Amino acid sequence: LGGVDILIAVVLLQVWFSVMIGFIMIPAMFGLSLGVTSVYIQILVKILEWATLRIERGHRERSTLPVPSISRGEFALSDSFYFYIKGLESIVDDQVTQRFSSEELVSWNLLTRTNHNFHYISLRLTVIWGLGVIIRYCVLFPLRITLAIIGLTWLVIGTTLVGFLPNKRLKNWLSELVHLMCYRICARGLSATIQYHNKENKPQKGGICVANHTSPIDIVILANDGCYAMVGQSHGGLMGVIQRSMVRSCPHVWFERSEMRDRNAVTSRLRAHVAAKTNLPILIFPEGTCINNTSVMMFKKGSFEIGGTIYPVAIKYDPRFGDAFWNSAKYNMVNYLLRMMTSWAIVVNVWYLPPMTRREGEDAAQFANRVKSAIAHQGGLLDMAWDGSLKRAKVKEEFKEQQQKMYSSMVMGKKGRNSQEPHTESTRRQ
Repeated sequence: LGGVDILIAVVLLQVWFSVMIGFIMIPAMFGLSLGVTSVYIQILVKILEWATLRIERGHRERSTLPVPSISRGEFALSDSFYFYIKGLESIVDDQVTQRFSSEELVSWNLLTRTNHNFHYISLRLTVIWGLGVIIRYCVLFPLRITLAIIGLTWLVIGTTLVGFLPNKRLKNWLSELVHLMCYRICARGLSATIQYHNKENKPQKGGICVANHTSPIDIVILANDGCYAMVGQSHGGLMGVIQRSMVRSCPHVWFERSEMRDRNAVTSRLRAHVAAKTNLPILIFPEGTCINNTSVMMFKKGSFEIGGTIYPVAIKYDPRFGDAFWNSAKYNMVNYLLRMMTSWAIVVNVWYLPPMTRREGEDAAQFANRVKSAIAHQGGLLDMAWDGSLKRAKVKEEFKEQQQKMYSSMVMGKKGRNSQEPHTESTRRQ
């Protein structure tokens, strides 16, 4: 009996890997699609639309229930707590801190994580939610984690092998091919549906690609349609293994922690990369942190001091199928990736904007703001001047002093007017 169980398990594994390789990996490696994901997304849209209507009907039915005691003339001190809470929330939840929390949904997308106040609405809706949990955790999650492991393993092995070749056209071509294949496999591991717009504006070699930043998977999304030279800090552990293998086959720009503090060293290395017109375009996220898919915050000007052509890219995720925003203050990388792999899907639009160059008399900060505004307008995002580093850092002392001076001037001005009023009255009496 034990031998039969082992045989059945082996057959099931063979079927599992055959389906995965034949219907997912091979089409992904060559940029093809069998249409399964698009059909899956269409079914999801229909289910979510039905769930929205059912929830709205449930809310209307609840609105007919008896009103709280306060409307019947019976007052309790606790009735006022609601208004105190709402007032405090209005003060705390300003336009900046809103950008560092998950985007609010118009309706529930059948994920418990997006509705902490979940209540029983109907039997059918609860059954659909339960089936969704089984599908996401028992079918999609094992498939996605397997694809992610295969994609990353092939990235390390493939780039390492290509790195032994001499620096010629064959090496560059194979390097780009390996990178594209691996990123496409990883994207299938997220059930990613990506729409690229205005491909005639794709970043070219020797240029700088800048984009708004919502998630670490932004790199996977963009690298599905072309190869980029990555810029970032050198790491240890598994991330360090991946970085070292990638740089053997492609001139990615990794900095040591000590170098990251030296702006001149960083700028000089990036300028040297851009000066070689055969190098892949550099991919940079000038916000410096992840923003929640609703806005674009201040672009650091360092990316715009390098020189060369800037290729702006706007990225906008559809929050109905999963929240792509990485709240690094709340979730570590492992927890975040687990949330991504247990979501319904990743649906995203990418717009390539026309290339931009620095105008005569325009400084780096002005150029950065012009590029940021173009990205925000194209992606339907809110254009904000605030620095995204407020997500982790305290407000700078100079900002505090500025507010204190404004308040002081208001107080002093009021005192000055008050001191003049008696003198004016005495003058009038005279």
